[in-house]
Amino acid sequence: MSRSRKMSSALQQTVFVGPAVLVFALIVLVPFVMGMYYSFTSWNGVSDEVTWVGFKNFIDLFSNDPEFFNSFWFTTRFTICAVVLTNLLGFILAYMLTKPLKLRSVLRTIFLLPNVIGGLLLGFIWQFIFVKGFAAIGEATNIGFFQLPWLGDETTGFWALIIVSVWQGAGYLMIIYIAAMVNVPKELLEAAHLDGASRGQVLRHILLPLIMPAITVCLFLSIAWSFKMFDLNMSLTKGGPFRSTESVAMNIYAEAFQNNNYGLGAAKAFLFFIAVAVVSSLQVYVTKKKEVEM
Repeated sequence: MSRSRKMSSALQQTVFVGPAVLVFALIVLVPFVMGMYYSFTSWNGVSDEVTWVGFKNFIDLFSNDPEFFNSFWFTTRFTICAVVLTNLLGFILAYMLTKPLKLRSVLRTIFLLPNVIGGLLLGFIWQFIFVKGFAAIGEATNIGFFQLPWLGDETTGFWALIIVSVWQGAGYLMIIYIAAMVNVPKELLEAAHLDGASRGQVLRHILLPLIMPAITVCLFLSIAWSFKMFDLNMSLTKGGPFRSTESVAMNIYAEAFQNNNYGLGAAKAFLFFIAVAVVSSLQVYVTKKKEVEM
């Protein structure tokens, strides 16, 4: 390749890729590096005095902050339940709505709508449902399920967050699963049925392996959503009662912006980033190995 062609290629790459790289660096890379730096400092987030303290924040975090690990345990339990239930419901909806139903386009739109609503707004809507709507139904029907203190107890608060999270995310994952299922060759499915395979066998041995790339994506997205859950937590339970339903993201927010301890908050965020990165990388590695080519 001549020198002029190399220069032309470099210029094209700079023009087309350069702005995106610059925006990514300003929005993602620079704040990430600054957050890593502040995790080794003592700073209240407002003043000009930033004191370097080394690993003191991390030492204090492991020795004097049990609430962080309580929130981490809550977030872990929430993530496991939300990921399993969201993907299961999304897959079931996709499997049903790839069948020749008359209203499947309308149903797809209805199930996707909750994902369009913002998390805070969705949380306030469901807060009204749990507090007012369920109470009214419980008084009218005397059914114990609707008379539970949904946002006033640790156990029911946990499941209230699960219900809203699954209701919001299942429709989005449904669309991904539908896109994968409609690309599975119908000849394979028809041949399996002609050979005497049951629906369960077709689902397990043909459909699931062929849509494994979609499963990889959906698991990755749902894990990231669940670990980073903040808006639903803030609008539904605010971490209560007594911080029993406080997510890691909310704990970090409270430390940095309510307690004005930005250094310790950045240290928590850095550890949280490592944990999420490790879990997500392991999930992608495991599910990628199970993908097959059509």
